[in-house]
Amino acid sequence: MEFGPSRDDPSGPHARQELKPKILPNILHNIGNTPLVRINKIAEEEGLECELLAKCEFFNSGGSVKDRIARRMVEDAERDGRLKPGSVIIEPTSGNTGMPAWLCGNMSQEKVDVLRALGAEIIRTPTEAAFDSPESHIGVANRLNKEIPNSIILDQYSNPGNPLAHYDGTAEEILEACDGKIDMLVAGAGTGGTISGIARKLKEKVPGIQIVGVDPEGSILAQPEELNKTDVTGYQVEGIGYDFIPRVLDRNVIDKWVKTRDREAFRMSRRLIRSEGLLCGGSSGTAMWAAVEAARSLKKGQRCVVMLPDSVRNYMTKFLSDEWMYQHQFIEQPPDEQVPTEEDWWTSLSVTALPQKFPMTLLPTVTCGETIEILHREGFDQMPVVSETGQVLGMMTEGNLMSMLVKKRVTKDDPVSKVLYKSFKQVPTTATLGRVSRLLDKEPFVLVMAADEADASKEKIHSIVTRIDLLNFIMKSDASTRAAKQ
Repeated sequence: MEFGPSRDDPSGPHARQELKPKILPNILHNIGNTPLVRINKIAEEEGLECELLAKCEFFNSGGSVKDRIARRMVEDAERDGRLKPGSVIIEPTSGNTGMPAWLCGNMSQEKVDVLRALGAEIIRTPTEAAFDSPESHIGVANRLNKEIPNSIILDQYSNPGNPLAHYDGTAEEILEACDGKIDMLVAGAGTGGTISGIARKLKEKVPGIQIVGVDPEGSILAQPEELNKTDVTGYQVEGIGYDFIPRVLDRNVIDKWVKTRDREAFRMSRRLIRSEGLLCGGSSGTAMWAAVEAARSLKKGQRCVVMLPDSVRNYMTKFLSDEWMYQHQFIEQPPDEQVPTEEDWWTSLSVTALPQKFPMTLLPTVTCGETIEILHREGFDQMPVVSETGQVLGMMTEGNLMSMLVKKRVTKDDPVSKVLYKSFKQVPTTATLGRVSRLLDKEPFVLVMAADEADASKEKIHSIVTRIDLLNFIMKSDASTRAAKQ
């Protein structure tokens, strides 16, 4: 992507940075000029020799780095006549881009609520959908663009205003704050606009600077391709990583990639809050973890800047919650976990202590009508759906199936794969009943997974545990204990 004439050419695509007035005309004028903050405790705890600085993009008025590109894309579209009064803006997004109407299915409820409060119409799409499928956030946006008159997709994935906002703005702020002295920049890659725009400007102004891209395991943005080989099929961190290469991502300006995992990312986010007082989100923890690893190669007197993209506001019920972290195995146990008493003796037992109940499974090609017959015949209200190779694809529940049929979102002839819950809790056979009990406080069932004897790299369903299964076990065991004492 060419950036065109220099910013001194009035006919070029570049915008000048303006000083912030004492009284802002509106909240859009609070976008940009975010603080660059020295990271002290974490840098010391990690034994870093270099200076570690964080560009705190969550100080933008909308709470994230995406404010910059949202304003830029709208202003560009207004200027060239594509966006007119009364137009409907459609944007496939994870929620931070501002005026969006589309959210991937794994995005936090907080983002949905804030966007609704701002007046946006929200359509959530399945996270599992491939980017080029009709069901993906991009596919749905394109379909509605054709259906809705006077609508426009600004498209952050290919819009040149995305990297230009950072080339003209964010990068200039970093250069000014650092007086041009910077040795390494670390940033996560989602659409790629942030890292591409900043990196292009920094490489022009600071010869020898090292640009480090951050990509979660399960994403394919990193290079070389060998880095993307993993058994991880999904990730909880939001706003970075994709299963396709966005057009605005210029991987040629990135010198090195660091792959990250959710556990390290969310734990680092919590460290940033606790140790540095930075109320940042999960992708900020991802970037900081990668920055700490990359900055170990820097010496005293050198400087590393890391981009912290968004705030904790959107994740109050996710990584801030000990319960959520525990359920996803990102912490060993909640701080309030108590030593089992005589009354809750069962909490330390393995889940395999329960009577084994291997569930009947369905293939994804079974129709909804056939599924209803099976449920009625077998007396089940939920069943796992597995591929022909035994991979768990999701859970089918009687309630969800009925809801989808009543709302005419599916017919009895549609495959059961259309009514799956693809987000469900699973535990290994080593999990304790205490852990399973905590999951069942919020989930109707938990799948217990065991290693496949034929292929140790794969897992198979060992059993399924419901609330009534656990209650029956506790009650029967208590009754047996009381009878033995009499």
